[in-house]
Amino acid sequence: MYCVRNVTENLYWVGANDHRLALFENVYPIPKGVTYNSYLLLDEKTVLFDTVDWSACRQLLENVYHVLDGRKLDYLIVNHLEPDHAACIEEILLRWPEIKIISNEKAFMLMRQFGFHVDGHELIEVKEGDTYSFGKHTVTFVFAPMVHWPETMVTFDLTNGALFSADAFGTFGTLDGKLFADEVNFDRDWLDEARRYLTNIVGKYGPHIQLLLKKAGGILDKIKYICPLHGPVWRKDLMYFIQKYDTWSRYIPEEQGVMIVYASMYGNTEAAAQALAARLCGKGMTNVAVYDVSSTHVSELIAGTFKYSHIVLASVTYNLGVYPPMSDFLMDMKALNVQNRTVAIIENGSWACKSGDIMQKFLNDEMKGMTVLNERLSMASTLGPDKEPELDTLADAILASMDGEKGKN
Repeated sequence: MYCVRNVTENLYWVGANDHRLALFENVYPIPKGVTYNSYLLLDEKTVLFDTVDWSACRQLLENVYHVLDGRKLDYLIVNHLEPDHAACIEEILLRWPEIKIISNEKAFMLMRQFGFHVDGHELIEVKEGDTYSFGKHTVTFVFAPMVHWPETMVTFDLTNGALFSADAFGTFGTLDGKLFADEVNFDRDWLDEARRYLTNIVGKYGPHIQLLLKKAGGILDKIKYICPLHGPVWRKDLMYFIQKYDTWSRYIPEEQGVMIVYASMYGNTEAAAQALAARLCGKGMTNVAVYDVSSTHVSELIAGTFKYSHIVLASVTYNLGVYPPMSDFLMDMKALNVQNRTVAIIENGSWACKSGDIMQKFLNDEMKGMTVLNERLSMASTLGPDKEPELDTLADAILASMDGEKGKN
């Protein structure tokens, strides 16, 4: 049975929802599922914008056949070759053998690498700024390399203002009938998943996102719809989401608040983390989130580092080093280019307290723009009453650094 939605005149969403996939890219948990968005334009010529994951190919075909209603499919525009969007290219070619494929040089190279038999079809290779007409609708192509693959481009319909944005402006989660961002409570139900998607999938490539946003700046007043390959379509309040992308890709904290990540073997370091959270809240800073590094998926932790202005790393010493899950988290922060944050340290060790020095050295030497507070809470096994002054000092130092940041703005 077909399942389609009308985006605007003669433009249809023909994608699919996936509730079965447990791990996106076999890495990131997606408890709310994911959508694979594909769009079909009916003009003098018919145009399909990208395909879907192989698992959803049957749904895509039913949707396309329904919208075409007996017409042939004339063009396939491929903006991004990642298999969750390109896996059905071969099936499209088999069913519409006269179809013409529009994409770029690197994309055609990747099509061949993936084994798609494209060379028997007419291939239209486009470059930055090229235009192509399908009748009433004329599109132009904007290259977006490393957002987040090197061949990625976006396509802008100059006629209806639809920006087919590839993986940019995407988010985890299934649409389940609700196509548009204004049909859901985005702040409540979607923003966290949008942040987790961007920061983990594309977060490393902030400068490349900035370049794309700069290119888009010249046509912002002409964009009426943002049609990503995952998640809802935007037709209202476009600048709300564009500004989120701008903030995340510049590595600017989205909110002033404290993210406390603790690594605890037997609960003593956790107790210190909770005590600090209580002190901060008691002193008026209630935007505090506490995570166990051992039981929280790293994608949630990375999303938090992009959200909050301050990070507290609380780690037990393990084999004279940093507790392994905390060490892994530090490496992930570096890999995804986390920067420009204020960090406080809590360290614990029963016979040798080494974790704090190691974490501070990593933050100073391996990461960019990380300000490590001089105040540190050091524990020997447990947080005893004698450590209350240090706990208060650390909380006050975090709050004072927030006041200092306010003064700079």
